[in-house]
Amino acid sequence: MDDAQFNDKLESLLGSEAFEPPRQEKIVNLARKSKEQHDRLQQRLATLQQSLDYLRLSIKYLIFDLEATRRENVELRNRLNRPKPGPEDDF
Repeated sequence: MDDAQFNDKLESLLGSEAFEPPRQEKIVNLARKSKEQHDRLQQRLATLQQSLDYLRLSIKYLIFDLEATRRENVELRNRLNRPKPGPEDDF
């Protein structure tokens, strides 16, 4: 059941007068609490999704940085391992 169906069914339940008056108030209160819980759950899911998106992006940046650092490390090692020009190489 998606959000639209849930809200439609809940609104129809809240607007109906098919229940006896003593039970109707109790059912309406339960339906309102259910809607509030559902709304809070949706907010938490949205926040969780944003956090996961941010985490994915952060991991991509970290991987990019790690790969760049590795490339730089290889280049620096290559520079260090090259033979140094000596005084006899000047002529």
